[in-house]
Amino acid sequence: MTRQWRRFLGLGLAFVLILLASGGAHAAWEPTKPIEFVVPAGTGGGADQMARLIAGIAEKHKLSPRPIIVVNKSGGAGAEGFLHVKGKQGDAHTIVITLSNIFTTPLHTGIPFAWKDMTPVARMALDEFILWVNAETPYKTAAEYLAAVKAKGGGMKMGGTGSAQEDQIITIQMEQALGVKFTYVPFKGGGEVCVNLVGKHVDSTVNHPIECVSHWKAGRVRPPTSRISCSAESSARPACPRKRWRGTSNFSSGSWTRRNFKPI
Repeated sequence: MTRQWRRFLGLGLAFVLILLASGGAHAAWEPTKPIEFVVPAGTGGGADQMARLIAGIAEKHKLSPRPIIVVNKSGGAGAEGFLHVKGKQGDAHTIVITLSNIFTTPLHTGIPFAWKDMTPVARMALDEFILWVNAETPYKTAAEYLAAVKAKGGGMKMGGTGSAQEDQIITIQMEQALGVKFTYVPFKGGGEVCVNLVGKHVDSTVNHPIECVSHWKAGRVRPPTSRISCSAESSARPACPRKRWRGTSNFSSGSWTRRNFKPI
């Protein structure tokens, strides 16, 4: 992670803390007890790592007079975390980092929650997703990998973080756009997904770069030449050629957002 990116997150956190009170319209607010930073996903994933990075920056640079405590509530594709925060109405000491599941989980599960039940505070990042395979596999290009997927007729396992999560949506988009079929295998978080890719329990994943970067640096996983979406530079990702996949109908999934919300 670059120094500029850390500084950006630090400034974003300071902005979040200022707005935790009623929209920042009154005198500067300061927390009087520890701040609960809810992550509606498992440990080791992108949201978890981002939340813990922010908490560490806040402590190091004394951005908050009270500690920020990261709490993972991943049940039900994030539903557990969202319902927990919804129940904290009026509590300025609770924030949640959200993925696109703040929209997709209620639609998919029917839980009594909608994004309007919380107050948006700040957009912190845009996620890019990369197709990863185990480094010991023979696939050198996306076309070679997709040919193997087609040959297996649904037998290739795509690891992901749960029903209606971004990676499952991207997997479905790939199936529809490229004429392939995967067996989708859900896990509790992106970190766990990549561990299972290393262990060859799944054949691939469309993970956020930070969730697999340590295994990539160790030579355990790799992207098969090209990417799902690699429009932005990042020191946390492998080299991403600025081109679409060869032989894949120019498939690209775009970016997915991460935001911070607080209870109404």
